[in-house]
Amino acid sequence: MGQLQERYKNYREPQKYMEAGVYPYFREITSKQGPVVTMGGHKVLMFGSNAYTGLTGDDRVIEAAKKALDKYGSGCAGSRFLNGTLDIHVQLEKELAEFEHKEDALCFSTGFSVNSGVIPAVVGRGDYLICDDRDHASIVDGRRLSFATQLHYKHNDMADLERVLAKLPQEAVKLIVVDGVFSMEGDLCNLPAIVELKHKYNCSIMVDEAHGLGVFGEQGRGVCDHFGLSDEVDLIMGTFSKSMASIGGFIASDKDTINYLRHTSRTYIFSASDTPAATAAAIEALHIIKNEPERLKHLWDVTHYALERFREEGFEIGETESPIIPLYVRDINKTFLVTKFAFDAGVFINPVIPPACAPQDTLVRFALMASHSKEQVEEGVQVLKKIFVEQGIIK
Repeated sequence: MGQLQERYKNYREPQKYMEAGVYPYFREITSKQGPVVTMGGHKVLMFGSNAYTGLTGDDRVIEAAKKALDKYGSGCAGSRFLNGTLDIHVQLEKELAEFEHKEDALCFSTGFSVNSGVIPAVVGRGDYLICDDRDHASIVDGRRLSFATQLHYKHNDMADLERVLAKLPQEAVKLIVVDGVFSMEGDLCNLPAIVELKHKYNCSIMVDEAHGLGVFGEQGRGVCDHFGLSDEVDLIMGTFSKSMASIGGFIASDKDTINYLRHTSRTYIFSASDTPAATAAAIEALHIIKNEPERLKHLWDVTHYALERFREEGFEIGETESPIIPLYVRDINKTFLVTKFAFDAGVFINPVIPPACAPQDTLVRFALMASHSKEQVEEGVQVLKKIFVEQGIIK
């Protein structure tokens, strides 16, 4: 047995939960994504998806992907930098730049590769990188790849952010990177206060709109637009794998910054380009998001209904302001039990345990889509209430 095999042969943490019958990961879905999916041979209400707009099973999105397959084939066989750029890649970038009120945009193969590629490209030695301590893992990995001095502040604590900034040289490049919507807790960054500090301490701002795009702002432009501060944010990042019903990601900014990233970001230059089908699906989803305001309105109708009902039933849901509703359990074993019992009762939710949260903050994540009905939400609330009461989590 080699050294690596010797090292990892005793990694049995997942097997403990498998043997206990509560292992919740890698469940196979055998149907389209939607408010109801088929998993494990039976139908369950899907409250564990990031498809906030409910477009993953939309016939128009699927048809656009099929047409792209017919025209361009299944892949591009290379990076955007060399032989993998299609006209629809360029079209999507132009439409995203316009959508986000920026001069230009650049599309990557995944959202993760946007953050892990953009951050180390734009800040390096002699610069400073400041992150919220609950930023997404892709931001954390991008930070690790940067040669900039790395600092962080307590979650949404503007006094702590100012404490960090006040110690830094006024003339140095300082980039604050923050999630617009925090993906586990569902709360928003305090962007107005961050913008004030930007001007006070001569900083730049990058906002990850992965969970804000298609949900907040005019036509679903995101949290930056929601606060009316898109012009104040230097770099706006987003993904296609959530509201845009596809796979991939983008960064939007001024022309000079995008020109620099197009020729220096390693995860862009050295990754194969997004597939024709995925690109066409994202374009069609973007068109639907812009042209169907009733979709966004319904998402917020069911979100407000769910927030009200969970509060009425005594659940602890934290500071969420979004379709992401954390139901705090605060016990790892009970978090797995709740997830299993909910699935057995026909409700799929996501368990959130370390390292995605602190050990004392474990929760199950209940997420809404525009395709959910209030009746489906109510069924989910009732199923979860029964389980939480039985487990002694709520009264």
